[in-house]
Amino acid sequence: MSQITTHVLDTASGKPAAGLPIQLYRQQSEGWVELFGGATDADGRIGDLLPVDEVLAGGIYRMYFDTKAYYGDKPCFYPYVDVVFEIGGGGEHYHIPLLLAPYGYSTYRGS
Repeated sequence: MSQITTHVLDTASGKPAAGLPIQLYRQQSEGWVELFGGATDADGRIGDLLPVDEVLAGGIYRMYFDTKAYYGDKPCFYPYVDVVFEIGGGGEHYHIPLLLAPYGYSTYRGS
């Protein structure tokens, strides 16, 4: 399993948010550097954000959820969601879930 994983649930539909584009960035002195880009699977997950054996350095990271692309022509008050978090450098697993609706969202540190 990747060191960082995510799971997105569309709480308005009660289903996983399949096909939601996501990018993972690391903060560097020159700004944000993209590490990964992809989309959630049919279960609303991306389990392979990074190669399984890759251990990230400690620092500040950002997951960019492109909610406007996910909702398309449907109403969406938040066109994107940025979840910024800080990790240590010890290789610990981090799960970043997102509960999503057209007019709100919530996140937390998952397991």
